Order: sequence, then structure tokens, then C-alpha cells
Amino acid sequence: MPGPADKQPLDDHAGKAPSKLARYFEAMLKLSASDLHLKAGAVPHFRTRQAMRRATSPPLTNAELDSMVNELMNPTQRAFFAEHGAIDLAYELEGSDRFRVNIYRQRGQLSLAVRRVTRDIPDFDALHLPKVLNRIAEENQGLVLLSGPTGCGKSTTIASMIEQINRTRACHIVTIEDPIEYLYEDKKALVSQREIGIDVEDFPTALRFLMRQDPDVVLIGEMRDRETFEAALQASETGHLVLGTVHASSAPQTIERILTLFGAEREELIRQSLAFNLKAIVCQKLLPCLLEGIDRVPAVEVLLAGPSTRQLIEEKREAELIDLIRASRGDGMQSFTESLLELIEKDMVDPHVAYEVAPNVDELKMLMKGISSGQSGLIGH
Repeated sequence: MPGPADKQPLDDHAGKAPSKLARYFEAMLKLSASDLHLKAGAVPHFRTRQAMRRATSPPLTNAELDSMVNELMNPTQRAFFAEHGAIDLAYELEGSDRFRVNIYRQRGQLSLAVRRVTRDIPDFDALHLPKVLNRIAEENQGLVLLSGPTGCGKSTTIASMIEQINRTRACHIVTIEDPIEYLYEDKKALVSQREIGIDVEDFPTALRFLMRQDPDVVLIGEMRDRETFEAALQASETGHLVLGTVHASSAPQTIERILTLFGAEREELIRQSLAFNLKAIVCQKLLPCLLEGIDRVPAVEVLLAGPSTRQLIEEKREAELIDLIRASRGDGMQSFTESLLELIEKDMVDPHVAYEVAPNVDELKMLMKGISSGQSGLIGH
């Protein structure tokens, strides 16, 4: 498999897809499938609502896949694939969605993994997100982080925020993604989307040229290393709004994860930068929904920047951010426990499911009885 440093030929084929693949792309649209897997000797598989679904067509032969692959690639790309055994390509059907195609070899035979990139971006209400996200999306400068584990809906939430900005602000939005998961159409804003492996070689290269592209708003799809965070902080310090995703389970853990990347020698400098530039941390978990027609709903923790937030970060007291969130609900902040309580009260989530993911089950049960943790004096932080 080619790594980020490999100089893969970048090519984005817009327009009509090769005829032999078109029927599979069209089937993805009809099934609302997020992914398609084609493998020599196996029937096609579609991923719908996180579950794999087998097609009714017969198994594909290696010769059939080879024919499809030859239609997809030009001579330069064929040479790259022959050397590396994998390559990324993209297709955009006219008037429809875009498809990212990874061609690879397994056990000496061909396979294709296709990800559908949709234009349908749900708004905050459709996603059942707290209204405070509207206020966060109105920020003009600073750092906004979306946190949570893989598959928790971070990318969809951040896409909804970008689309909110797209609809309401005359600005230039630049996204750096791996892969692109939603397609934006220019509305009030101009949106430039750069996909790693398709439009630009790797994240460091994309970040190096970012400021030359005159962005007002920047989306960095996933912030997972020191170089990416440095670039994000620098952009937020110079008057840009930067949005990114982080693998962390809470606001305090998000801060800790960032600081861990830099080590003790730079911790103080990064703390100061975070304290000054952080605007919000939104953490979420997806839970099965009881209401018909809704698959999953997010439980959301929201930390907003303010004097108290800055002070706790500067004084190395980020563990106390949870207490600050609990005490500041009227200001738009909310804890996971408060979010879970609201979902239970709306009959959207089974209480037993909420107990399984609650950071403090006793506190949630107390709140369900109408007794706040502050009044009880029994709940530990």
C-alpha cells in the first residue's frame, strides 16, 4: 500500500463513469449505500447503515475487474498501480454524487473499495444537535474541535457546520480531507475542497500551501499529529476560523491529547495558544434511537471558550472543565450526562442504553429523579 510520502499520480475524473462501473454507482445511489466492495471471486457487497449487504449478482471474475480497472486508469496510473499495488482515484457523476475509488491487490487478485461522497448535508435540526452549534459556526476566528471515537458522526456534524457557514457568510472556505465525505456547492461562500491522495500529495504539503490560498475558514479533516496541530493553531492565531476533528472522548481528554503530542518542553507555549485561540470543543457519541425513522442520535458535550475556560487551561486544571460545563448550562454548555437526560426525556434513547455510555451513571439516575448533583452533595466529580 502506498504511504502518504509516495508520490501517487493525482487525478480526479469528473463526468460519466466507465460503463461497467456505472451500474454499481447507480445501485449505491438507489440503496443509499456509503461503500461498495468489488473483489475477484466474490459477489459485490454494499454497506448500508453500517451493515454489509450482499448483491444478488454472480461473483465477479478477475478478468471483469481488470477490464473495469483499465477503464479507470490512464497509463501513468497503471504504472503506479503495478509498482505499489494500490491507488486512489475519484469520479464525479454529472449532476450526482462523487465516488472515491481505491484499487488494490489481495492474494494476487484485484479488489475495489468505493466510498460515495454525497451532496446531501443535513442541518443541525435534522441531526438533533444542540442549537448552540449555530453560535459556534458564527465565530470568525479561533479553533473549534469536534471530538469522539471513530464512527460517532464527527464528520457529519462538522460538515453541517461548514454548510451553515457556506449558506450565511461571504468568505473562502478551504477543506483538507482524507477522504472527502461531503460535497459542498458554492452558496454565499466559495468552497475549495482538497482531498489527500487525489488533489494533494499529503497533509504536510496541503498545510504548507494553505495560507497562500487566502482562506477565511479552514477545515482540517483529522488532526492526529504534531505538525497538523501546529498548523491549525498558527492559522487560528492569524485570524482564521479553523475546524478539525480529534479522537478523544471528552473536552478534558481533547486538551490532554493535544498537549501529549508536544511534550513537556513545549507544553506551556501550546497551553497559552490553546487558552487564547480555542473557541469550542464539541464531543459526541452516537446512540440507537427509539423513534421510528431515526437510526441514531448524538449525545453531545459542549465546552465553550470564556475567561473561566482559559484560566483552567492556563493553570493546568483541564480536569475541572467538566465541573465548569456542569455549572454553565445556561450559557450554552452541556455535559454528556445532561445530553443523555434530554434524550431520555424526549423518549429518543432507552435509559439502559444511556446508562451504558454515561460518564457517571449515579449522576444520571439522580438527574432523572429531579435531583441535581450539586444539590445532592453525593456525586463525585
